[in-house]
Amino acid sequence: MAKRIQLLLLVLCCSFLGDIVAQETPEKENRLVTKGNERYEEYSFSPAIDIYKRVMDKGFVSSDLLKKLGNSYYFNADYTEAAETYKKLVEGYASEVGPELYFRYSQTLRSLGDYEGSKAAMSKFIELTSDDNRAEVYKSEDDFLEDIRSNSGRYDLGPFEYNSPYSEFAPSFYRQGLIFSSDRDTGNLAKYRHTWNSKDFLDIYKVNADSASLNSVSKLGDGINTRLHESTSITTKDGNTMYFTRNNFKGGKYIKDEEGMIRLKIFRAALVDGVWGGVEELPFNSDSYSVAHPALAPDEKTLYFASDMEGSLGESDIFKVSVNDDGTFGTPENLGSNINTEARETFPFVTSGGIMYFSSDGHPGLGGLDVFGTKIAEDSFDGIILNVGEPVNSKMDDFTFIIDEATSKGFFASNRPDGQGADDIYAFLETRPLVFECAQGITGTVRDKISNEVLVGATVKVIDEKNEEILTTITDSQGNYVLSADCNKGNFVRASVQGYVPSEEYLSKSDGKPRIIDFYLERDKITAGYGDDLAKLLQLSTIYFDFDKYNIRKDSEVEVEKVIAAMEKYPSLKIQVNSHTDSRGKDSYNLWLSQKRAEATVNYMIANGISEDRLKGAGFGETQLVNRCANGVKCSNEEHEFNRRSEFIISE
Repeated sequence: MAKRIQLLLLVLCCSFLGDIVAQETPEKENRLVTKGNERYEEYSFSPAIDIYKRVMDKGFVSSDLLKKLGNSYYFNADYTEAAETYKKLVEGYASEVGPELYFRYSQTLRSLGDYEGSKAAMSKFIELTSDDNRAEVYKSEDDFLEDIRSNSGRYDLGPFEYNSPYSEFAPSFYRQGLIFSSDRDTGNLAKYRHTWNSKDFLDIYKVNADSASLNSVSKLGDGINTRLHESTSITTKDGNTMYFTRNNFKGGKYIKDEEGMIRLKIFRAALVDGVWGGVEELPFNSDSYSVAHPALAPDEKTLYFASDMEGSLGESDIFKVSVNDDGTFGTPENLGSNINTEARETFPFVTSGGIMYFSSDGHPGLGGLDVFGTKIAEDSFDGIILNVGEPVNSKMDDFTFIIDEATSKGFFASNRPDGQGADDIYAFLETRPLVFECAQGITGTVRDKISNEVLVGATVKVIDEKNEEILTTITDSQGNYVLSADCNKGNFVRASVQGYVPSEEYLSKSDGKPRIIDFYLERDKITAGYGDDLAKLLQLSTIYFDFDKYNIRKDSEVEVEKVIAAMEKYPSLKIQVNSHTDSRGKDSYNLWLSQKRAEATVNYMIANGISEDRLKGAGFGETQLVNRCANGVKCSNEEHEFNRRSEFIISE
């Protein structure tokens, strides 16, 4: 149900996809479809499903009808029916199916345990998507499933004895007990049932919170509950202030937006003389978007919430806003693309140790909404995000996760099939904490770039993005080193040794898999003598020429520029350019061609600022081949190319 509740509480817009009525549809069915569309666009999914099924039973179907029927099942968390409907859609109207429908199809199949089918649908989603972060993450499915397995088995689940045949979810610590949301007996008349799922509206209940509610469930009070939805809530540590979610409701009347939707807002209430009252809505609420699911930072100076307000990256994002000492609020801030995806992130909860738990169907999971955790460090939300694994997460929707770190006890809600109602609360004991510290092993060898000899005693450091040294070591007798780095953040690995130019490589935050980084350091001074080949000393790529040509190729200009740079650095350096050909053609012609190649190389260098008196050129034709490809020997074009080269011999 979390998908249903998520949208029910956030009232986030689906993709409304045009008119589905084919021209040949009879007038009666045409009217039915129009009525179904009206219900769909009002988020009245349960009546919409009934109408669309009646139309299909009469033999009339279209791509748009299947899209809306599939979405209606999807948002009511009926994944079996959603999968069947999406299957008909992609089999009959594949060209009309967009990436988001394939994503939902993949999620429904994953929820049903059809991982191969889910993977195929996700591959189609990735194929149709160019700039969606979810596509990049899901490309490495085997990796993330292994990560989920490694985090599984850390919770012992137990019953929540106050579940009922109705929905219970959104547990929140309150005094010595809990408050939670339920659509059990609300006392409302049938006309007040919510047409999203034909269920009663939600109220907030308490249990074991005070002497009046020990071992029994009771409503929190008329100061909080109304005839519309009240749900997800959080109270301050002193128990005197509550933030909670409610439909847009003023003066005893609900308020609709331009689309006819009743949006969600966060309200604040105060406990005075044991009675909740003074309810006020928060200033960043709106009649045109939803704000819901409040959570407080440990110091209660920051309020987290979910919303589809302007600046959202997906269907719903998690935001934060400062709570000032005078009770006013700052400006809401999106937590960014590390937390939020193009899909749904919602139901935040922050522990006393600064771990944020939230639910998402955008990060890789087991199906439906999964619970994820991330460590908040210095108000940064760029840390690693971990799926908490089974048994908290399942193929269905798992959400509204809370935990007391002092006791390792907590609660969450799920619509898994073994419960009493549509949603049920589960108690748990965490037997092993989620580990966010991520030490990435780094090994490698430091060598001389030219000679390839190992460099003993070279210094290798890990330096963070603030240029602060974290760790340092030196290479052993084999030139090897061993280090580790925090893979929750970016780091530089830098190698240096006297007489060489330091080198470094950047490591972005990662999953912590070991890395091998070999360094090849350049000498800061080149010691060379008469007859040495400067190209080898500088480790240049060979200067090649096209067959029967003597002009400098574009790919060789870069290498010649390096020789020019060396000659500019050392003004006394003089060189002779020796050019060669392959064996094809007459010997006399090849001697002429090689001379032209030497002259072309020299002229290029002169044109780029090197004095003529520092350069000489000589052609050797085919007299100094570097391989077996002499006259009469059959060789490939690539083998012949090795002989068409220039060398830069130090003459002074």
